[in-house]
Amino acid sequence: MTVLLFILGVLFVAVGIAVSIALHEVGHLVPAKAFKVRVTQYMIGFGPTVFSRRRGETEYGVKALPLGGYVSMVGMYPPNKADDADGTVRSSSTGMFQQLATDARAAAAEQLQPGDENRMFYNLPIWKRIIVMLGGPFMNLLIGVVLFAVLLMGFGTAQSTTRLAEVNQCVITSDQAAQGQTECTDADPAAPAYEAGLLPGDTITAFDGQPVDGWNDLSARIKEAAGRSVPVTYVRDGVEQDTMITPLLTKRPVTDDDGAPVTDDAGNPVTKEVGFIGVAAATELVRQPGTEVLPAVGDNLRSIAGVVINLPQRVVDVAQAAFSSEERDPNGPISVVGVGRIAGEISALEEVPVASKVATLVGLVASVNLALFVFNLIPLLPLDGGHVAGALWEGLRRRVAKLFKRPDPGHFDLAKMLPVTYVVFALLMGMSVLLIYADIVKPVSLFN
Repeated sequence: MTVLLFILGVLFVAVGIAVSIALHEVGHLVPAKAFKVRVTQYMIGFGPTVFSRRRGETEYGVKALPLGGYVSMVGMYPPNKADDADGTVRSSSTGMFQQLATDARAAAAEQLQPGDENRMFYNLPIWKRIIVMLGGPFMNLLIGVVLFAVLLMGFGTAQSTTRLAEVNQCVITSDQAAQGQTECTDADPAAPAYEAGLLPGDTITAFDGQPVDGWNDLSARIKEAAGRSVPVTYVRDGVEQDTMITPLLTKRPVTDDDGAPVTDDAGNPVTKEVGFIGVAAATELVRQPGTEVLPAVGDNLRSIAGVVINLPQRVVDVAQAAFSSEERDPNGPISVVGVGRIAGEISALEEVPVASKVATLVGLVASVNLALFVFNLIPLLPLDGGHVAGALWEGLRRRVAKLFKRPDPGHFDLAKMLPVTYVVFALLMGMSVLLIYADIVKPVSLFN
C-alpha cells in the first residue's frame, strides 16, 4: 500500500508539471495567433516526435523527452541586411559564430510561405512581441496564484493548536540534546505537564486563569510563568478539567517566526532561559481568507528569487554535497526527480490525513509554477526573458537613433546571439543532469 501511495504522489506531481508546461506554451500560442503570427508547431517535450496532429496551419504534438516544450513561429530571426530582397539568405561569412547565425536564418527562411510577409514575429510591434514572450511565464504565475488560492482557501494552512500532540515524561535540556541524549534517565526531572497529569489529545483552554488565544499565546504565557504554580484548564474527551502546573526554567532554543532555530555567527543554536512544561502542539488545517493568497504568493516568489539570484553558488553547493559526505541544503535547488521523490514521500506517510497530503501536493505544484515563472524571466536566451531583453534593446536603440536623428538601426538580430544561446542551453542541461544525479544519490528529504 505504501508503494502504491508513493507512486500516486509521483504521478500527481508529474501530471501537474506536464499540464503546467503545456499551459505555459499555450500562454505563447494564444497571443501569437491573436496577433496573426503563423505558428508552425506547438510541441510538449524535445527530441523525436511521439505523436502529432495538424490543425489548420499548426502541428500539435508530444515529443520523447519531457524536459519542456516550445512554440515555433515564422520570422523569429530578422533577415540579415546583406540578404537578397526576396528573402534569399547569402552566406557571406566564414566565421563559425557568423555561420551559426546564417544557418539559423536560412532554416527560418525555409519555413516562409507566400503571404507570410506580414505574419512574421519580428515584424510585430515591440509591445506585442513582449506580450507573446511573457505569455508563457505569466501563465505559470496565474496557475501558481490559482493553486495557492485552492490551497489556502480550500484546504487551509497547517497551524499549531492548543491540542497536545505530545507530552514529554522528563526534561532534556538543550545541552543534553546537543550531546545526543534522547531518552529519559532517573536523573532527569519530570516534565511539568506530565507531572500535572496532562496527556496527548488534551486541549488547553485556559492558562493562569485566562482563556488562551491559540498556541502562540499559550506558549508566550508558559515562557513567562517559570517557577510559578498556575492553574490550567483543559478538555479531555469532551469534559473540562483543571490542574496546577509549574513551568520549569530551562534553556530552550530560540526560533524565528517560521519556527526555524536561530543560530549565532558561529552557527551554534541560540538559547534562552524560559518557562517550559514539555509539550508539543498538534497542528490542523485552518482555511485562510482570499486576502492571504497574494501575500503568500509574494513570499514564495521572494524565496524563489533568492535561490535564482544565488543559483551558481547553490549549484556548486549541490555538486559538493553530491560528491562528498556533506548534507544537501533542503532550501536549495532540486530537479523534477527530487520534486517527485518528495511528493511520493508525502503520499506514503500513513499517519498524515489524506486532506493534508493533497494540500501539500497542490502546494508543490504551485511552487513549481512560480519557480518556472521566475526562472523564465532570466534575461538570457533561450529563456523567454532573453527574447524580452532583445525586444527592449531593439526599442531602446531605435528611440536613441530617432532622438539623435540617426538612421534607424533596424531589428535587433537575435541570430547573432546563438553562440550565447547554445552556451546557456548547455549550462542548463548540465545543471539539470547534476541536480537529477544529486536527487538520486543524495536526495533532499523533508522528513529526516
